[in-house]
Amino acid sequence: MDKRTFTNRLVVLDTETTGLNPQEGHRIIEIGCVELVNRRLTGKRFHTYINPERIIDDGAIEVHGITNQFLEDKPCFADVVKDFIAFIQDAELVIHNAPFDVGFINYEFSRLNSQTGTVTDYSKVFDTLTYARKKHPGQRNSLDALCKRYGIDNSHRDLHGALLDAEILADVFLLMTGGQSSLLDEGQGRQEGAAVNREIKHLSADRPALKIIRCTEEELNAHQQRLEAIEKAGGGCIWNQ
Repeated sequence: MDKRTFTNRLVVLDTETTGLNPQEGHRIIEIGCVELVNRRLTGKRFHTYINPERIIDDGAIEVHGITNQFLEDKPCFADVVKDFIAFIQDAELVIHNAPFDVGFINYEFSRLNSQTGTVTDYSKVFDTLTYARKKHPGQRNSLDALCKRYGIDNSHRDLHGALLDAEILADVFLLMTGGQSSLLDEGQGRQEGAAVNREIKHLSADRPALKIIRCTEEELNAHQQRLEAIEKAGGGCIWNQ
C-alpha cells in the first residue's frame, strides 16, 4: 500500500445523529473531536451535544442512547458552529466512514447561510474506513472490528458516543497507519475509562513454582540422533557446535 503523508495537525472526528439520512431532515446531536499534532494527543478537544429541533428515531436512540429529553436544553447547531469551525480549521479530519459525517455537517452548514461553505473549505478529510478496506480487503472493518484486530480495549463502549468513538478511532488510526503502539507521551493521560488498556500486570510472589519436566534418556537419544542426521546432510547444525 502506498505510504500516506499527513499534515502535522489532525482532528479525529465523530458525530451522532437523529437518523441515517440528512436528506430526510435528520440532524446532528453530538460532535466529538480530539486533536493530534505530530501524531500525539495534545489534550485539546471539541465536544458538544446539540438540540436537533426534531425527534430522534427510536433506532438511533438504541445505538447512542441519547434521548430527546436530554437534548432539550442543549444549544442548536447555529450556536456552536463558530467554535466548531475554529477547531477544525486548517486541520486534516480523520473520520471513520467520512461520507456519513461530512454529509451531515455539510447539511447543517447549508441550513445556516450560503457563506458557510462545506467541510472541505476548512479541512482536508481522511476516511479510515476506505483506508482499512484497502489494507484489509475482504475483512470486517467496522470500528469494533478494527479495535479487535489491533488489540485496542473498547470494552467500555456499550453505546456509541461521538467523543468516545473519536478517542478510540485515534488509537486505531495511529496503529493502522504507522504501527505506533501508543498515542500518548509519558504524563499525557486521556479521559479516564477511554484509554487503551496497557496496564502492567505483575505476577504474585506467592505463586507456585513452575513445574519442570525433564527429558527421558530415550528422548535425549532421539534428539541427538536427529542432530547427527542434520550434520550428515550438510545442514551445519548449530546445536552441535
